[in-house]
Amino acid sequence: MTELKNIRNFSIVAHIDHGKSTLADRLIQLTGTVAERDMKQQLLDAMDIERERGITIKANSVRIEYPAKDGQTYILNLIDTPGHVDFAYEVSRSMQAVEGSLLVVDATQGVEAQTLANVYQAIDADHEIVPVLNKIDLPAAEPERVKEQIEDVIGIDASEAVEISAKTGLGIPDVLEAIVHRLPAPTGDAAAPLKAMLVDSWYDPYLGVVVMIRVIDGVVKKGDQIKMMQTGATYKIDKLSVLKPQMVDIAELGPGEIGVFTASIKQVRDTKVGDTITHEKKPCDKPLPGFKPSIPVVFCGLFPVDANDFDDLRDAIEKLQLNDASFSSEMETSAALGFGFRCGFLGLLHLEVIRDRLEREYDLDLITTAPSVVYHIHMKDGTMQELHNPADMPDLTYVDHIEEPRIKATILVPDEYLGDVLKLCQDRRGIQLDLTYAGPRAMVVYDLPLNEVVFDFYDRLKSVTKGYASFDYQFTEYREDNLVKMQILVNDEPVDALSMMVHRDRAEQRGRAMCEKLKELIPRHMFKIPIQAAIGGKVIARETLSALRKDVTAKCYGGDATRKKKLLEKQKAGKKKMRQFGKVEIPQEAFISALKMDS
Repeated sequence: MTELKNIRNFSIVAHIDHGKSTLADRLIQLTGTVAERDMKQQLLDAMDIERERGITIKANSVRIEYPAKDGQTYILNLIDTPGHVDFAYEVSRSMQAVEGSLLVVDATQGVEAQTLANVYQAIDADHEIVPVLNKIDLPAAEPERVKEQIEDVIGIDASEAVEISAKTGLGIPDVLEAIVHRLPAPTGDAAAPLKAMLVDSWYDPYLGVVVMIRVIDGVVKKGDQIKMMQTGATYKIDKLSVLKPQMVDIAELGPGEIGVFTASIKQVRDTKVGDTITHEKKPCDKPLPGFKPSIPVVFCGLFPVDANDFDDLRDAIEKLQLNDASFSSEMETSAALGFGFRCGFLGLLHLEVIRDRLEREYDLDLITTAPSVVYHIHMKDGTMQELHNPADMPDLTYVDHIEEPRIKATILVPDEYLGDVLKLCQDRRGIQLDLTYAGPRAMVVYDLPLNEVVFDFYDRLKSVTKGYASFDYQFTEYREDNLVKMQILVNDEPVDALSMMVHRDRAEQRGRAMCEKLKELIPRHMFKIPIQAAIGGKVIARETLSALRKDVTAKCYGGDATRKKKLLEKQKAGKKKMRQFGKVEIPQEAFISALKMDS
């Protein structure tokens, strides 16, 4: 068991692409944790999709042994965290398990929106923060300006910031020394009853569920009978290891240490993240406060293209939920798309990543419906319902008012694009809260409705600012607004999969765009088809798809005009009857294209 004063637990936080994973690589390489031949870039990003997109999705941990200049050997437990706003939940969990953070800031870009969000999480967790300026070898690097910016915008002292280049390895020994001398050692009592925090869990096809813990007090040994305090379940520890990214077996873990164990746990559902683990016979008095559970903000339906793949989709979703605590799902059926799942995500990137993993790792073809958010429907009898799918909207005569989720969005943008960003936020029903300057860039804070953001806000923001804006948001509250359910009727039949919630002022333009799009997508039939957008009983937009017609008078040569008239009247009556009983086939591609509508 390592002495407490020789342990340092820390995480690396930064904006996307400021070099967290590369810095982790250098720290691992310099201390010889991994043999040179096994070294590869982004060593801690294990998933294919992480390596391909160049982003971190799961927080990963590694234990490094470092012989410092003062002659002591230190154990450093490093957690590399994601930078994207959709995976902020991973960051907040990692923060609770460690005492300090390295704040990595790109010396050419300076402080970005996500830098702020992640630093505030570290400050909330009472971390000691060491600023690190990365990419110092680039000609565009301005370390002095960025140090000032860190002091002005974040308010932490950056005079002793470590200047490094994670790519070339310049200044990495200084980072190790700063970790050892500037970050605090953990506290804990080895003689007290066992108290350990469950930081993460994932499914391994060979070992079953692997659980990552941070020991606060007490000692955990191989063969111990342990108890999870939230679920009350008890297990016997089969294997205790530390991660040097690969698992290395160890006999015991003491206070302040981070490690993993397996205990023949069958399902990851049995391991609640943030739970407290203690000994069955001699438990600790009270559990740790745990984490706030993650709240999904974006919902969408996932349906298999081929209805026979439904069972495969169900298995795949269950396996992914084992690995990702912030992803939720429930079954749903749709008249147009058949059986599928209504899934909840933390954001659009999270949605994309899950969809990619389902298609890739489980070889499925999927249809994704338009993303929507959860509305609160307040009824006249004083009750409140959550509305996940606009098709389930109750009768309006019983509804008192509808509330939608609002967010606080922080956007950092170069001055010349500020006007476009303000216009975009106004168009999306935003309320401006604040506008300040951080150096040459404006920092705009807006109160926006979430349903306007989940659709395509991020893409529009990137296009109006040529990719220079950075964007971060947090959920604030539910607020009442004038929202209505817009239905699409094809040949007077409502199409469930296309109904959506819109603001009343926007309904007409959304409805018109949808009808025009469907007119192009639905193939013509033998009878004319009206396509309408309606709110309740009131039609607000309409397009008519003209009929295909056969020339019934072709066989008439000469003779009386009444012969032709009779044939045309007969055709007209037939078309009228056909329209009454005819079914309109809407091809699946039409659904997909209509839902990808770019307003």
